[in-house]
Amino acid sequence: MKSRIIISSVVIAVLGVGIGVIIGYFSHPAERAPSVGCQQPEEDASIQTRLMDEMKSENIMNNLETLTKRPHIAGRDVDEVDLVNLIKSRWEEDGMDSVQVPEYDVLLSYPKQGDSNYVAVLLSNGTETDISQRKELVLDPEQNNPDVVDPFNAYSAAGQPEDDLVYVNFATIEDFMNLNRTLNIDTRGKVCIARYGRIFRGDKAEHAQEYGCIGLILYSDPADYSVPWAGVYPDDWYLPGTGAQRGTLWVDNGDPQTPNYPSISTAWRKPINQIRLPKIPVTPIGYDDAVKYLSKLDGDEVEEPWRGGLNITYRYGPGFAAPHENSKMKMSVKTENEVAKTHNVIGYIRGSYEPDRYVIFGNHRDAWVFGAIDPSSGTAVMLEMTRAFGKMLKEGWRPRRTLVFCSWGAEEYGLIGSTEWVEEMQKELQARAITYINVDIAVQGNFSFRAGGVASLGKLIFDVAKVVPNPDEAETAAGRNMVYDTWVDRIPNQEGTNPSFGSLGSGSDYATFLQAIGISSVDMRYTYDTSIGLASYPVYHSVYETFSLVTNYVDPDYSCHLATARMWGEVGRRLAESTILPIDATLYATDLKEKFDSLNAFYGASMQNQGIDLGQLENAIVQFTSSAIELHTRIDNIDKTDPSAVRVVNDQLMQLERAFIDQNPLPGRTAYRHVISAPSQHNTYGNTAFPGIVDAMFDIDDGDTEAWDEVKRQYSIVVFHVLSAAATLKPVVPV
Repeated sequence: MKSRIIISSVVIAVLGVGIGVIIGYFSHPAERAPSVGCQQPEEDASIQTRLMDEMKSENIMNNLETLTKRPHIAGRDVDEVDLVNLIKSRWEEDGMDSVQVPEYDVLLSYPKQGDSNYVAVLLSNGTETDISQRKELVLDPEQNNPDVVDPFNAYSAAGQPEDDLVYVNFATIEDFMNLNRTLNIDTRGKVCIARYGRIFRGDKAEHAQEYGCIGLILYSDPADYSVPWAGVYPDDWYLPGTGAQRGTLWVDNGDPQTPNYPSISTAWRKPINQIRLPKIPVTPIGYDDAVKYLSKLDGDEVEEPWRGGLNITYRYGPGFAAPHENSKMKMSVKTENEVAKTHNVIGYIRGSYEPDRYVIFGNHRDAWVFGAIDPSSGTAVMLEMTRAFGKMLKEGWRPRRTLVFCSWGAEEYGLIGSTEWVEEMQKELQARAITYINVDIAVQGNFSFRAGGVASLGKLIFDVAKVVPNPDEAETAAGRNMVYDTWVDRIPNQEGTNPSFGSLGSGSDYATFLQAIGISSVDMRYTYDTSIGLASYPVYHSVYETFSLVTNYVDPDYSCHLATARMWGEVGRRLAESTILPIDATLYATDLKEKFDSLNAFYGASMQNQGIDLGQLENAIVQFTSSAIELHTRIDNIDKTDPSAVRVVNDQLMQLERAFIDQNPLPGRTAYRHVISAPSQHNTYGNTAFPGIVDAMFDIDDGDTEAWDEVKRQYSIVVFHVLSAAATLKPVVPV
């Protein structure tokens, strides 16, 4: 009897749970994937116009003014409390379905305020002279804020090295090889000085350390950050001689103490002395100070490509010329590392039909100082874009797929906030994420729109650029009415048939999405005319990157900001609303062929001399191309009212980028697993096709059997992944 009662109770409980599940299932249709036979929702074509028209340039300007009132470096209250709360409350007001604030304990770095870093000439009697400025000169009242963090390079080692000075140009690996091998200038035991530009500053520090330098001074040369025919801030937007570029030296992505895993409370943390952080002191200075030291250098005059824009004769060194021959260069760096909290703000607009498919928008929030361009132009645009999406929601619209909006913390230190979130959410993202759309800087100039990303997204970006109005009235008067028209006119591809659409390396928050877990990504912004020779926008990471600078010189009417907002919103909307995802695998095939041709042109002969059959990779790309064409033929003939058939091809398109992710990281780079396109070992900001192969061949000796074995290994890995990617595009059941 007792057993029958127990059995009856169990049956009733099971039935109750089952009924509850059924009721829950049908009560929340937006929480589940579509089932066979469900009617597909029709895309509302009016949303494009309504979304664009809702965004206002005046609102973006007001957002930027609010965001830049105070410095907001990562790990401090302005960024981690005030701005986090501002963004969270805005998104809740916009009507987002959920807003979350994930928190991470991460390793950050700061100068010792009140006893900040400097460099000086050290006389033989121990006196310091020509001491560099510890703070940037206040050139307008907007910069006069006690929370401004003095110029420094994050994660630099502390120390006070002193020795002869050597000029190492941009501190590329080739520059050091030229000095030490060709010119016989030994950099071991020397203090080196390099100009910013060409490569990531962290790579400069690694090269200096590798070649024996005991300290590295970085400065922004006027040849790279100003022009002879214009003034400097506050009279123009070019960098004054008192400006110094802050920035991180961390060459990997994410919290340095928790590689590949999120820095949550349960994380194991790597001891600091085992992390790949610089072991030498590094600090930035302005070019008004740099000229004091470079003008005193001894040695031969440099070759023409090494000459900068200072009114001096550039020399290599080492050491100073008479009457300073007995003086040394001294650095005093007291930068300290500390564990601090950083936060992301993540907002969700749930999809009505495919809530388990995510279109992700991202911009980082933290800045070295005021950050009016980097990143607050992007944050100001994002807040207006989300307000417009919220307005559509309140009027009854809801996207087919889920929109995810991300405000990242601690990006400037090494993409920390985004990397920790991707590491924490990687299983969910690998299963659900369609695309990541990044806007780090919305506007760094008013010359033209530009974008880069995975090749399969190129057509989507071009199509959207053809419907977004041109913000340049002069261009419109010339008949170039849309963003696309000026883009293709001013930044065309090699054939001149389309705008230039580059690949992505690292340097912003798309990196971990793309390079670690294979989420197709794109990055966009308005930019300046690069033909004038600037290394970046001139006041990059300095105290002069203010609201006034943007309003007076970069985008006075905020029309370029508005155009970026419209581009960003419409690209995301199409990815979230189109029945068939606007991802083109045939463009990826074309890109693979172009990358192969480049590899063959540069390295083909030497690879074939070592018995490497490049025909294997060429044939794999042919198979990929065939699979891509076949997939899009099926898509062209698909019954779009059949949700199961639509889901199958969309999943194939979504998973395409995942196929190029290796289970192991690229050699020497924990954060990178993409075998087709990634930064090289010597340029973290750059992009290299088939990076494993190219890095294995760097400075290789034909007789080095072990090195060539590594080339062959990397080559086989690439061929395998191209064939695997081809297989993912084929029909689900082989025919």
